[in-house]
Amino acid sequence: MQPMKLKYVMKFVANMQAAVKFYRDELGLTLRFESPGWSEFETGETVLGLHPASDKNAPGTMELGFTVKDVQMFYEEMRAKGLKFSMPPTKQDFGGTLAQFIDSEGAHCSVGSEHEI
Repeated sequence: MQPMKLKYVMKFVANMQAAVKFYRDELGLTLRFESPGWSEFETGETVLGLHPASDKNAPGTMELGFTVKDVQMFYEEMRAKGLKFSMPPTKQDFGGTLAQFIDSEGAHCSVGSEHEI
């Protein structure tokens, strides 16, 4: 089994500008990148990412994002062990490939290849 690394925590937000202002100005986190569809803050080895909320992901909910050496291999190994995936490895708009699995509590978690994320 490949070792996993927690790469980011993604928080779904109703108002990107207000959320960026809060984490940057109120908490003092260093803003790494800002856009209407994705903003990132430095928090050590793990990035805090903000993503617009949707019907699927309510404001305030969060998703964990992991990296592995090879996401396709991870998908095949974990699926063979019975891990449930809500999305197989899929090329994303940003260029990387992500898969999404469901944890023991029903939460969706993302996993991508470490060199792509």
